[in-house]
Amino acid sequence: MTEIDTGRYGIWRRWNQVGPELAAEAEALGYGTVWLGGSPTPKDLEIVQGLLVATERLVVATGIVNMWATDARDVAPVHRSLAEAFPGRFLLGVGIGHPEATREYASPYETIVSYLDVLDAEGVPAADRVLAALGPKVLRLAGERARGAHPYLVTPEHTRRAREVLGAGPLLAPEQKVIVDTDPENARALARVNLKFYLQLGNYTANLKRLGWTDADIADGGSDALIDALAPHGDAATAAAALTAHLDAGADHVAVQLLTKDDADPLPGLRAISEVLGLA
Repeated sequence: MTEIDTGRYGIWRRWNQVGPELAAEAEALGYGTVWLGGSPTPKDLEIVQGLLVATERLVVATGIVNMWATDARDVAPVHRSLAEAFPGRFLLGVGIGHPEATREYASPYETIVSYLDVLDAEGVPAADRVLAALGPKVLRLAGERARGAHPYLVTPEHTRRAREVLGAGPLLAPEQKVIVDTDPENARALARVNLKFYLQLGNYTANLKRLGWTDADIADGGSDALIDALAPHGDAATAAAALTAHLDAGADHVAVQLLTKDDADPLPGLRAISEVLGLA
């Protein structure tokens, strides 16, 4: 079995906003992994082969396949096919999503365990999968039953705590939103548009409260302090520093989600960040 090398930095983008040209450019810029967000289904994952064909070393990861929407028996053949055709280049990220979006949502922890049991039975190695995890219980499970954890909507403080829970060894690959815009008012407005959905979801708000944020911080679109923590803004150097802060806190890999107005082309900003980090 070929080990999956995610690299230190990757990009996170909704699965339907990633094509072969973007993947190839991301690889040329020095990013090691493209994370496909937005709960892609096995049918959606047909795009993965095209991304892998268009690149030479890039890892494609799901961030994440929703356990409620996709049966483990359906995703396992997709993993098997991609792992055989592109050894060491497909990482299966799975998770339970959030209760507000899933009518059948119940017994989250037991559901995760059962899902991983099926992946085991279907031959998906623990080393080829990561688990969406925020709280300590699921983080521990990610270290025990998967290669590691892929936390979403977190800060470097969460990364520090997650590393303490995971211990040395398991992969810790958080997502981090950034905005390359030196106008604070414009940047915060863009961030609030993106974050509005998440700040209404119990799993994310509970995690933020564990980190010390208050109801007042979360209410009314988020306080400036919370918005700046979840989606740092400024020049490319500021964005790069937000990523390296996770590495300094114990992450092995950081997936950057570059927010742009009206979903504009992210490549100029990703290129600028890459240059600051010295990736290419």
